[in-house]
Amino acid sequence: MTTLPAQDSPKPQSPTDLFVSFTLLALQGFGGVLAVVQRELVEKKRWMTREEFIEDWAVAQIMPGPNVVNLSLMIGARSFGLKGALAALAGMLTVPLVIVLLLALIYAQFAGQPGVAGALRGMGAVAAGLIAATGLKLFGALVNNVLGLRLCIGLGIVCFVAVALYRWPLAYVLLSLGGIACSVAYRKLKP
Repeated sequence: MTTLPAQDSPKPQSPTDLFVSFTLLALQGFGGVLAVVQRELVEKKRWMTREEFIEDWAVAQIMPGPNVVNLSLMIGARSFGLKGALAALAGMLTVPLVIVLLLALIYAQFAGQPGVAGALRGMGAVAAGLIAATGLKLFGALVNNVLGLRLCIGLGIVCFVAVALYRWPLAYVLLSLGGIACSVAYRKLKP
């Protein structure tokens, strides 16, 4: 009996595909693109599994710069090298930059209006909801994490308390908790 080779997950077809895909992602990302990127790359395009997304997102978060830009660079580079990284980056930034500049000009004209300020404050609740929903969707992937579910939950709680309640600098929290997580994972994966 012969075994069929495992199906490769779909990949971007070209740098142009990366550019268009990341442009569309960026245009959907009002208040943050984490939820949109996860849905598009994992659920719709299936360029990544949930586990791959969590791993890449974790790396993107500890690198300097916007998380989703870092993620786009990693996906682009993995697909087509430097050309792919630049295509994904251009897709993530070009059209949104033009739109933001136009909106900044409009905002300057109406910033003093109470309705505008109230509308912008209301969007904070929507952004928080998007982040919470994405966290809940990705929670299931932690079951297979090398650290184990309990330790992942524990680190997540400690991180939340340190950043949200104690307002410790994110760099210190990432370095300390990330260092602990990396050390434990290294020990568990070491042959």
